[in-house]
Amino acid sequence: MSPTAPANEPAILVDQSKNLFKVARRNFVDPEILAAEKQRIFEHSWLYLGHGSELAKPGDFLTRNVAGRGILFARDGKGEPRALLNTCPHRGMQVCRERKGSAKSFQCFYHGWIFGLDGKLRSQPDAESYNDDFKTLETSNMTPVARFESYRDFYFVSFDRNIVSLSDYLAGAKEYIDLICDQTDAGMNIVPGTQEYSIRANWKLLTENSVDGYHAATTHASYFDYLGKTTDMTLGDVAARPAGYGYDLGNGHAVIEYPAPWGRPVAQWISAWGEKGRAEIDAIYNNLVRRHGEERAKRISKLNRNMFIFPNLVINDIMAVTVRTYYPTAPDYMQISSWSLAPKGESEWLSKYRLHNFLEFLGPGGFATPDDAEALEHCQRGFANFQDVPWNDISKGMNSKRPIHRDELQMRVFWTQWNNQMFPAPASKKSSVAA
Repeated sequence: MSPTAPANEPAILVDQSKNLFKVARRNFVDPEILAAEKQRIFEHSWLYLGHGSELAKPGDFLTRNVAGRGILFARDGKGEPRALLNTCPHRGMQVCRERKGSAKSFQCFYHGWIFGLDGKLRSQPDAESYNDDFKTLETSNMTPVARFESYRDFYFVSFDRNIVSLSDYLAGAKEYIDLICDQTDAGMNIVPGTQEYSIRANWKLLTENSVDGYHAATTHASYFDYLGKTTDMTLGDVAARPAGYGYDLGNGHAVIEYPAPWGRPVAQWISAWGEKGRAEIDAIYNNLVRRHGEERAKRISKLNRNMFIFPNLVINDIMAVTVRTYYPTAPDYMQISSWSLAPKGESEWLSKYRLHNFLEFLGPGGFATPDDAEALEHCQRGFANFQDVPWNDISKGMNSKRPIHRDELQMRVFWTQWNNQMFPAPASKKSSVAA
């Protein structure tokens, strides 16, 4: 299939009169679609690079792969964060070969060129063999990423110089980032360590799965059974909780916000944490009320949020706060990186439970992630029949004026933005495949 998608081969089908929204399964299997996604989506979006807390002091650095590009994320001598393409301007070698650390400068292993934390060329062997002004040329320095901006200490890059500001791009997602960051007045930080794993499935399946409230009761039945056996909750208690809702945040971003039975270090106590735990949770809650008022304090502490920021960042504020990115390496293979986010200065007791929650449910060996990986891989296998069974249906809730969190508004938001970037409408007429 050509990624230009002729009129008789739409990427999505939408019939508002019948409340139907369907996605072509070839979108998950066609290598030409993936090639077009890399050019039309990943080259023209804001992509998450890292959190400012990962660079605690001047000289700290880490290296990350973002959409196929190696990037050096560093805090220079003045404390200013930098995002540099990790490529020597001389002969193209990776300048920094370490995953993270602290340094005053970077020396290319190949020919010994030395660069400052700001990417400027400081010196090179046999400097007299070059013109006197060689070090003043921009082409002699490491290349900054085209765009580099932050919001609430979340740092993003874009390879599109003409993209809108990060603030405009995030649109309504900023409200939900604020809810997470306002959990504490001390600031948030990434807990040391990265979870890295892979799934043999298309990357877009993880976008859908991460904000899918519909699958939880069946796919993660073992977790809810575990909750019933290890706490004073029952599945009836879970079912009786009021529904949450799904929200379109603009620019392809979406969130589900809902109550849930598990303990939240900020600030939802469960009996398994004991009376000492209740006292600490109550103190956190009272501080939230003091800083934000009763209504916002309840929202911060009692409601859970699963949010994606288009195209491939998920922030789950549930029994722990998880930051997750994922990139495709093939139509049926993706690589995932995940980090735990927590308030700075959290007590040892709370930190223990937060990490336990993170690993127990969201870790690669937890209750949720293996279940999800298995489900997505079997979806991918099922797509082998796409020529005979060509459509996925994500219509749930289209007939609702206010979709609940178990509806599929979130997926429709993603796919509409995906379709708009993959197959933009001609300026003079409507696209035959636009939603």
